[in-house]
Amino acid sequence: MSKTSNFAWHDLTVEDAESVKDFYSEVLGLRSEAVDMGDYNDYNMINEKNEVVAGICHKRGINSNIPSQWMNYITVTNIEDKLNKVEKLGGKIISPLKPESEYKMAIIQDNAGAFIALFEPK
Repeated sequence: MSKTSNFAWHDLTVEDAESVKDFYSEVLGLRSEAVDMGDYNDYNMINEKNEVVAGICHKRGINSNIPSQWMNYITVTNIEDKLNKVEKLGGKIISPLKPESEYKMAIIQDNAGAFIALFEPK
């Protein structure tokens, strides 16, 4: 039997990550920690157990075409095969495959219009 996919991460990508991270800090009691992106910071959101539970990102650079919504990241095996299936089944590839040093990632839209990120650890 093949491995199943799992929800692994949650990010929110918006124009003004600074104000949104403050919003979630106040509403949910999460602490923010800056993540250096060069000329700006994105943020890890940390719970009371000191666990990083989500990210809040600026809609810039590699994140510029990500929809402004909470994005779920699902771990998969053979991401290239999954992307082929997305298109065959009427979905769209919103953000092309991004081969990072530690993982591969792409954002897709399903055939009903919902967005999700596929994530393959290396």
